[in-house]
Amino acid sequence: MIDFMEVKPNEIKELAGLASEIWHEYWTCILSAAQINYMVDKFQSERAVINQIKSENYAYFYVLCDNQKAGYIGLSNKQDYLFLSKLYIKKEYRHKGIGTKSFEFVKNYALKNDLNKIQLTVNKYNQNTINAYNKWGFKTINSVITDMETALLWMIILWNIH
Repeated sequence: MIDFMEVKPNEIKELAGLASEIWHEYWTCILSAAQINYMVDKFQSERAVINQIKSENYAYFYVLCDNQKAGYIGLSNKQDYLFLSKLYIKKEYRHKGIGTKSFEFVKNYALKNDLNKIQLTVNKYNQNTINAYNKWGFKTINSVITDMETALLWMIILWNIH
């Protein structure tokens, strides 16, 4: 059974550990170890997550599979859209429909918050993830380099809820 649970303040350190584990496993085929360490520190460290929740209107959710933490989602309500910042699933839980159920959760979260657009960024070399978002109806609206420190190319993708 797939379920979603909002991350509580006393669980942020655990979330940061889960994020580091997933990022260091997943990104090795696209990023260098130095880039992964930089990105984890900048965006998924305990300090970064606390700052996102306090000042950037973020909410984090664990993705649970049979009550086990299989991944996590990071969302931020913007003025006229929901920013899907993170949707990561541990390796042993991938390709089991959990990503699709997670996206349904994100879509419902947007609707509950009166937002009819979801926007995200994805590394342009992350083709499997791009394929999943295309399958879910997302369309690329721009490609940019968003971080000079890592010099990574990202695509900005938009999905309109009909």
